[in-house]
Amino acid sequence: MHRTSINEALNAEAPRDSITLMGWVRTRRDAKGFSFLELNDGSCLANIQVIVDEGVADAATLKMLNTGSAVKVQGMLVESPGKGQKWEVKAKAVSVFGDADPESFPLQKKRHSDEFLRTIAHLRPRTNKFGALFRIRSEAAFAVHEYFRRNGYFYVQTPIITGADCEGAGEMFRVTTLDPSTGKPAAENPFEGDFFGRGAHLTVSGQLSAEVFACSLGKVYTFGPTFRAENSNTPRHAAEFWMIEPEVAFADLGDNMDLAEDFLKSLIDHVRTHCAADLDLFAKFVDKDLTASLDNIMAKPFVRLPHGESIQILKKSGKQFDFPVQDGMDLQTEHERYLTEEHFKRPVIVYDYPKEIKAFYMRLNDDGKTVAAMDVLLPRVGEIIGGSQREERLDVLERRIGELGLDMSCYWWYLELRKFGSVPHAGFGMGFERFLMMVTGVTNIRDVIPFPRTPKHLEF
Repeated sequence: MHRTSINEALNAEAPRDSITLMGWVRTRRDAKGFSFLELNDGSCLANIQVIVDEGVADAATLKMLNTGSAVKVQGMLVESPGKGQKWEVKAKAVSVFGDADPESFPLQKKRHSDEFLRTIAHLRPRTNKFGALFRIRSEAAFAVHEYFRRNGYFYVQTPIITGADCEGAGEMFRVTTLDPSTGKPAAENPFEGDFFGRGAHLTVSGQLSAEVFACSLGKVYTFGPTFRAENSNTPRHAAEFWMIEPEVAFADLGDNMDLAEDFLKSLIDHVRTHCAADLDLFAKFVDKDLTASLDNIMAKPFVRLPHGESIQILKKSGKQFDFPVQDGMDLQTEHERYLTEEHFKRPVIVYDYPKEIKAFYMRLNDDGKTVAAMDVLLPRVGEIIGGSQREERLDVLERRIGELGLDMSCYWWYLELRKFGSVPHAGFGMGFERFLMMVTGVTNIRDVIPFPRTPKHLEF
């Protein structure tokens, strides 16, 4: 089916005697002797106006040209006398692929709440807001790959099914073929009869596997789905989400902070350049401060602040926080937002966290108390990137795994990286959905992923 996209038609440089469009009717307006159709095919935010003269379509076809119906329009692309539009289509023939009953079609020409649209996630991409959002998501995903390719990274597809808990938090989904109704008593190895013969889970991170390839190929990244069985219903958490995780050999914490800042700014710049019309919708109707917020991120270098200094700033702030500030504590969102919005008024990278609150693989600093970890904090968002220099010393890594009570045998291959040609290396993770929330001003993670997976919700 040869067709011209509406985006291409609207950007045409000259009229066309013949053009074929296919899309969904947004509205139909009837006048004496003709009808106006607003047509959208998802290729851009804008609709194109189609004029259907009396006689071009029979009465039965006209009756089906309702909001939501899918149609084919053949005609001429001509200059439009109307304001705000350069081109319109004068139809010569109209046919209907599939009609939409106006009494039951749930998307009408009115503002629908995000809560309602989540219940019809199979239709919400047809709205202006979600069509724009998922075009931005697509372009941002391309920008991720483009950035790393441009900078000499190799793309690695890491396992989704894993036997290792990267974070050591235990909030993992189990993968099994065992029948839960058998009721067999637990054996020495309760997974002996399972598919893998051992416990298997959906991954929470591709980091450990990416380290293997960083220590072979030098600079790599992963970009794929990750899963966390955390029973949380906050607007910032989902059970399934996408993570971007670069890993770099011969790199330290300073290199890692440089990469995180450059990567984030590059992504924002790309989306602003290539999705201007779609982003403008969010700046007008979702977050009036979005443009200023993005400008602020881009304007200056990020502040770099040791964790201990961040605690002292918070203590001296005079603010009454819901989570009282204590030495050695992990920062909460309210603390992160104070640092970025009120104290520094720009993004902050907090680094050198107490070892007790960070993962086993983060490099122990010379003080023996902190690790070479870093979090990138943004105004109005809080943490968007978390990473570290990895522990490359075998004896220190073994000791850390033991201190945290993790099963050493699960990490034998990870430990061997430290036996054979170990090198300093570093990396980070950025939640793709967190980035999309930041760049669009959308406040609920359920609205930046096509089909959200949250506790008690497995629709679509």
